[in-house]
Amino acid sequence: MRRNALKQVRGGITAPLGFLAAGIHAGIKKPSIPDLALIVSVQEGPIAGVFTTNRVVAAPVLVDRAHLRRGRGRAVIVNSGCANAFTGAQGLTDAKEMAALVARRLGVPSHTVFVASTGVIGGPLPMTKIRRGVPLVLKRVRRQGGVEAARAIMTTDTRLKQVALQTRIAGRTVTVGGMAKGSGMIHPDMATMLAFLTTDAVVPQPALQRALRTAVVQSFNCISVDGDTSTNDTVLCLANGLAGHPPLREQSRGFGAFQRLLNEACLSLALQVCRDGEGATKLVRIHVTGARREAEARQVAHTVATSCLVKTALFGEDANWGRIMAAVGRSGVPIDQRRITLSFGDVPIAMKGGTLGRASERRIARIVRRREFTIEIGLGQGSAAAQVWTTDLSYDYVKINASYRT
Repeated sequence: MRRNALKQVRGGITAPLGFLAAGIHAGIKKPSIPDLALIVSVQEGPIAGVFTTNRVVAAPVLVDRAHLRRGRGRAVIVNSGCANAFTGAQGLTDAKEMAALVARRLGVPSHTVFVASTGVIGGPLPMTKIRRGVPLVLKRVRRQGGVEAARAIMTTDTRLKQVALQTRIAGRTVTVGGMAKGSGMIHPDMATMLAFLTTDAVVPQPALQRALRTAVVQSFNCISVDGDTSTNDTVLCLANGLAGHPPLREQSRGFGAFQRLLNEACLSLALQVCRDGEGATKLVRIHVTGARREAEARQVAHTVATSCLVKTALFGEDANWGRIMAAVGRSGVPIDQRRITLSFGDVPIAMKGGTLGRASERRIARIVRRREFTIEIGLGQGSAAAQVWTTDLSYDYVKINASYRT
């Protein structure tokens, strides 16, 4: 492997040295559907986390925020089928008990065990089932358990979401593994789903926290399926240091290589979430250039990415570029329409305040039939840029969410 080149490997969340995982059916969801996952490191290490900015916050997020103040992690326990959100004092007690159940059996402090939940908001956790399930999932943890753990955190997901990447740092092989769940209630504003990453890198907690935030901004914060930010959004990254290289210091070449590794792992998971968007048939990259500031470029991209009129046109494979222009104009960013350029892929359709005509429309009509493509928006005001990935809005999205609880 060339120095700092990235290599895809197998193993997902357990690809880095010293990580074990498992997933079981604990009875939270329908019979035979896995619903309880556990990730364990063979030794304690620093942990980083990024959480939802929704003001309605699930109990597991509150517990994890408190545990993160200590900055040390050993395990993550995750249930699907119940979000444990808007469940009051009992929900908080239950989330703490989930961590304590794992901690007692591992013989570690509770603050080193992190908790996540996903599912329907408003119902209490079935703690009797979780109490029975924790010993069972602990017995199953193993190096080959990543796939079943990834399956156990799924809700409306139609496919597993995993990643494992390696690079060389200071003469040692360093690996980042990950798994995620997310299909609906996906919108940029922290993480917009559950994602868990592991690494055998030797990296101090403050540096790991900054690296994760940087990676999240470039990945999970750049996807949108439906414009809704969940109450439970969580991204955690646990490092155990078993790669054995000298500790990575910020601004060093080695840290830069680790940052690229983490960035790519997060982006891979984010795009897997977007591709599996509820009812989605398209994955479209909205690339905005020529903005005065990156924040303005991102604001325009988000507005286009979340426009129901744009998203339904994408589903209908209708090259209705006027809807994109209208979204740009209402984004809240000062715009001079005479400077805007718009292209689908490498085919321009509008510039200097007007359209390029029927020939361009016929060419972009072919592009919008593709499963994946890029919409390029040039603002002509500066050099800043941003990108967001979005999906179309289909009949199936409405069907899935109209009957989510039934």
